[in-house]
Amino acid sequence: MFAIVGNTLHYSWGSTSAIPELLGVTPSGEPHAELWLGDHPVNPSRVTSTGQSLIEWGRENPDRFGGEPLPFLLKILAAQTPLSIQAHPTRDQARQGWERENAAGIPIDSPTRNYRDANHKPEVIIALSTFSALCGFRPAAQRSAILDFLEHSGLTEIRTLRDHLAGGLNHAVEWLLRHETGVDELLTALATFTATTDDDVINSAVETAVDLARSFPGDPGAGVSLLLNRVNLQPGEALFLPAGNIHAYLHGVGVEVMATSDNVLRGGLTNKHIDVPELLSVLDFSELAEPRLVPQVAGSVTTFSPGIDDFSVTEVVARGRVELSVSGPAIAIVTDGALVVSADTEMSVTRGEALFVEAGETITALTGDGQIFIAH
Repeated sequence: MFAIVGNTLHYSWGSTSAIPELLGVTPSGEPHAELWLGDHPVNPSRVTSTGQSLIEWGRENPDRFGGEPLPFLLKILAAQTPLSIQAHPTRDQARQGWERENAAGIPIDSPTRNYRDANHKPEVIIALSTFSALCGFRPAAQRSAILDFLEHSGLTEIRTLRDHLAGGLNHAVEWLLRHETGVDELLTALATFTATTDDDVINSAVETAVDLARSFPGDPGAGVSLLLNRVNLQPGEALFLPAGNIHAYLHGVGVEVMATSDNVLRGGLTNKHIDVPELLSVLDFSELAEPRLVPQVAGSVTTFSPGIDDFSVTEVVARGRVELSVSGPAIAIVTDGALVVSADTEMSVTRGEALFVEAGETITALTGDGQIFIAH
């Protein structure tokens, strides 16, 4: 068990303060979007004691590393403004896309590359602050009520979307993302819409679409948002986003754990590469009535298990001594307070500090006053 240091990515949508505050450093004024903890080659963590990357350490210590690469990646994500509307591929889709783009000679670091590795990217986001997101397609009854309200309130341009929905969700989403006839008129009308209703679900959907239409003029993502679940998480609540799930994080800070991959297929709300045909090819158009992931809670230990073989996430809020059993390889970060982590050895870690638990080692207890998340 040893200390590691992650690296921060500075995407434009990031918060200028949340990650610096977690790490105890002075904000620089630039956005800090994601802190990565893991061995993904795009942004590997470093071993604090030696300065070498976690990839290098794993190659030198394969038995203690537990395999290369790790099957999971842990991030702290801090969104000040919305991320792109996106989805991630299955393993088979990722492998095929990876091989196809390799054969086409597209460089790995090309901004037009869709597949930067051959793995899938299911992910869990656990809120550290209030956290808002779009996640999965709304049930049909909600979609109908939202469109009825908009039309009856004077937004007649919504009729074209309703007509395309009659042919199925896939037909309507393709019409929007391909920016076909009638989409611009709908987006322009949404940006100036002001009516409200007493129904909280309808109001939330319309307010989200209007805000996006104003913040991203002419972007079809605003129209797509009307079809998606708007989810507001409280700290400790979580979403699971499997392959094919269409989603967009809107605002907030969270712990994100995913399979080790950087494969993202985007459809809107971004200035990054968008590939509508490829996105449509991986989307799951099923309705998602309840996006939240329900954890298992045992006293101070909360486990988020999405039902996949890549990872689970354990959260512990300790007020004294908490016994548990979490085996490596694992990556952990303290998000509040200070803790002593007991395994074969003991380590003291405070807010913003991270550690790697070697294969064959098991965390048996946490002592102190703090909060820790462990991906394993």
